[in-house]
Amino acid sequence: MTLPALILAAGRGERMRPLTDHTPKPLIKVRGKPLIEWHLEALARDGVREVVINTAWLEEQFPAALGDGSRWGLQLRYSMEGRDHGGALETAGGMAKALPLLGDVFWVLAGDVFAPDFTFNDQTAQRFAHGKDWAHLWMVGNPPHNPSGDFALSPEGRVLRKDQAPPATPCWTYSTIGLYRAAMVDGVMVGSRAALRPCLERAIDQGSLSAEIHDGQWVDVGTPARLAELNMA
Repeated sequence: MTLPALILAAGRGERMRPLTDHTPKPLIKVRGKPLIEWHLEALARDGVREVVINTAWLEEQFPAALGDGSRWGLQLRYSMEGRDHGGALETAGGMAKALPLLGDVFWVLAGDVFAPDFTFNDQTAQRFAHGKDWAHLWMVGNPPHNPSGDFALSPEGRVLRKDQAPPATPCWTYSTIGLYRAAMVDGVMVGSRAALRPCLERAIDQGSLSAEIHDGQWVDVGTPARLAELNMA
């Protein structure tokens, strides 16, 4: 059975204002369709059938725009942080709240990145599901807005803290796409705000975080300028 996916779509998108004053960032159009639809199409293409979207900012727009997912052959469900908790819970908090809809192992991807040729490979997912790592991440080359990267990556595919890696170990940027186990957010109380970075660092310290490189197109659609570049390409 293919794994479900969680699309992170709860954030306010401050850097994208004024575009996000009235439209959630994942619903802003890229090349003619909402950014999140690129993800939904890719997930459906690769055999994923169950998708959870976490929402907070202007969250009522998501069900109105995307419905139940049947147009893509998906079952869409919504984890509504705004309705239930008064606002976005950040990434780890959002994952913890959505666990009852996801189970123990699942894909996670940010709703505000553009990665149309990423493959949600089921064989990779099943290998991960039968392993012990807490997460398996996809890394990309460091973009201009993050020139030093997020994490180091060993030749064996183990994620390391940058300040603890051997000299000359290459550093990469986390694409915000990964496979996760529920253990990643152990201890995060449902309804609490919690960032993902401390959870990832705890996984690194436990030797439980792996990664590989995604060398296809990837854009963090984080500013109006990057959006304009994408739409002109």
